[in-house]
Amino acid sequence: MLSIDASRIARVLAPVAIAVTAVLAGPAYAQSDYPTKPITVIVPFAAGGPTDVVARLLGEHMGRTLNTTFVIENVGGAGGTIGMTRAAQATPDGYTIAVGNMGTQTAAPSLYPNLKYDPAKGFEQVGICNYTPQTVVSKKGNPAKNLKELIEYIKKNDSKVSYGHAGVGSISHVAGLVFNAQFGLKPTLVPYRGTGPALADIVAGQIDYIVDQSLNVIPQIKAGTVKAYAVAAPARLESLPDVPTTKEAGVDFLFNAWNAMVAPKGTPKPIIDKLVMALNKALDDPSVKKRYNELGSTAPQGADRGPAGLQKLVDSEIARITPIIKASGASAN
Repeated sequence: MLSIDASRIARVLAPVAIAVTAVLAGPAYAQSDYPTKPITVIVPFAAGGPTDVVARLLGEHMGRTLNTTFVIENVGGAGGTIGMTRAAQATPDGYTIAVGNMGTQTAAPSLYPNLKYDPAKGFEQVGICNYTPQTVVSKKGNPAKNLKELIEYIKKNDSKVSYGHAGVGSISHVAGLVFNAQFGLKPTLVPYRGTGPALADIVAGQIDYIVDQSLNVIPQIKAGTVKAYAVAAPARLESLPDVPTTKEAGVDFLFNAWNAMVAPKGTPKPIIDKLVMALNKALDDPSVKKRYNELGSTAPQGADRGPAGLQKLVDSEIARITPIIKASGASAN
């Protein structure tokens, strides 16, 4: 008769049971323990730009909340689409995320026909990082005294007037297309490799005007090297108290640029929830709010917060901007 040594069988099977339990429980355990190492944040633009500044500000605060380090990796090129492509293709484990902007998340599909990511469906949305209204500025020697006169001046001089922007797909490019289309303006578009060179030529009087993020033009406005006409926002900015809103200038034009945090598609929800919590905590911090005021930015509030708010924004902005870009004939190719 076969004798069964129960204790021996238990000793043999115990490691197997532990291994199976570890395999089954591993992902859930890892998610609850997240993060256990530094988190890489891909910024698809050069260091020092608006998106980079916001990503570093929020990353520092979120790192303290999650007890880890947020490491910024600047991956520029092709209007930010190279960096966002890398982010979309990264392992969805929460250790690679990205901060894109209005250009990479809404304008890119219309400008890059071979785009390798889908801004609306190819990411797990984390949340809107900030809003920054556009400000209309021109070279100091422009004869127009106010925004209405500037619009009439551009209409009258048509292609003799030049509009500078930071490159195809940039915020200033998209904002310019919307502004020019709304008022029937047909200036000569002059692309640059970034906002800095474009503003340098406006200061030098080589090009006529630009519609760009307030945080980009605040230093030049305060220095008196450019002429500020209006901020495309419902209220004046604390950082530019003497510059009227477009409504105050008698013109119906509002345009908010924005940055947003995303993660690769398939990143587990518990991890996204932790990132959302840390982002919201950063946005509510008084020091972040103070820095935003200095930059001419504001934090999202209420229903705009979190993944649902960002998804709604991406969908609506793609629907709004795509027809304008197609009508303009603009393309990155």
